[in-house]
Order: sequence, then structure tokens, then C-alpha cells
Amino acid sequence: MDFCNFRKKIIAVVGHYGSGKTNFAVNLALSLKANGKRVTLIDLDTVNPYFRAADAKEKLSAEGIGTIIPEFANTNVDLPSLPPEINRVFDTVKDLSRPDEFFIFDVGGSDGAVALGMYNKQILAAGGCEMIGVINMYRPLTDTPESAVADLREIEDYSRLKVTSLVNNSSIGVETTSETVLASVKYAETTAELMGVPLLSTSYIESPRVSLSDEDRFFKMKNATKQIF
Repeated sequence: MDFCNFRKKIIAVVGHYGSGKTNFAVNLALSLKANGKRVTLIDLDTVNPYFRAADAKEKLSAEGIGTIIPEFANTNVDLPSLPPEINRVFDTVKDLSRPDEFFIFDVGGSDGAVALGMYNKQILAAGGCEMIGVINMYRPLTDTPESAVADLREIEDYSRLKVTSLVNNSSIGVETTSETVLASVKYAETTAELMGVPLLSTSYIESPRVSLSDEDRFFKMKNATKQIF
């Protein structure tokens, strides 16, 4: 799956906790970088007990990907402290001399959506954003298309931005097989239809148990972050 044709330079990756959103955001950053883009990943997953982009900071830095991480990420302090560097992102987006630079916001649940909403005016002034909703059929509260849509609508309300596309990231951790992934495709297609947005791809973590060959339909990822199960 080629993600290099985004028209917007700001990409917000949103989804319910446990959807695999952060792993997708990290792999998206790695994919864009591998295709010659300049990439910065911004951690707006503001709830510390959950796995977040900060976990992959060293890997991203080693690949030449910039990161903007809240001061208290991966500490025992659970404060929604957002770094001032985020404000400079919007000036960079407006700089027409840097067309190949992308900024990926890793947005965790409704809490992260509230944080994203704080930058609503700046995002719109910079031309808007792609907002990718990551869905997972095998997680509680998003296990039906209707519940997945309800969760994404809540994120839209908090952020005051609209989901523009979906990525199906349905998995059951290390037990995921090709059949597990394929069984979720209809769920994802129905969710996308209900949302009125395109389904970009179905993503999966590469493993001996998963073998899917349709490259235009699937996005093979590295296991880049800690897993919740």
C-alpha cells in the first residue's frame, strides 16, 4: 500500500485505545521516510498508562524521523503537557518550499482528540489535515461497524475535525492469522460505508502466521511498539 499521495501535510491518526493506532502511526512514518519524505511524529496520546509513540522514539530517531514528545511521556506523571514545538509545525506546513514534509499526529482516544482540538484553528489555517481512523474488530467497544462509527464520531466531536479515511487494523495480537485478518475486511468495508469515507487499507504485523499477497489492499507493518496483549 502506497501512502505517499496524501494531499495534506498534516496527518492525524486517531482511534480507540487498543486499536493498534500507535503501531500504525509509527509504521506510516517509516513508510513515508522510506519513500524519501521528511517526517515528524507528534505524540498526542496523552494518557500515560497506554502505549504511545514515545515508546518508539529511539527507533524513529535512528531512521531520521523527527519526534515531538510531551515532557511527561513514559513517566509516572499523568499531565496533558503539550510541547510548544507543536505550534511551529503549522508554520512549516505553510512553507511552500518544503512540499515533501509530513507531520503525523498520534492521537489517543477521546483524550487525545481533545488535545488535537486545541489546535483546530491552526490546522484549518494550514490547509486542514488527513484524519485516518484506525479500527479493530477484535477490541471491545468497536467490535461492530456501528460501535466503531460511534467511537469515531465522538473523536470527531472532540477534535472538531472530520475523519477522512479508515485503516482496518483488526488483530488479536500474536494469535493473529491470515484468516483473522481476512475475516475483518467486511467489517471494515461496512464501517467505511457508514462513515462515508474510503477504506485505505487493511494493515497487519508481519509474522509467520500471516501471509497476504495483495499489496494494493494490505499494509504489512513491523512490530514497532509494545503490544497490549
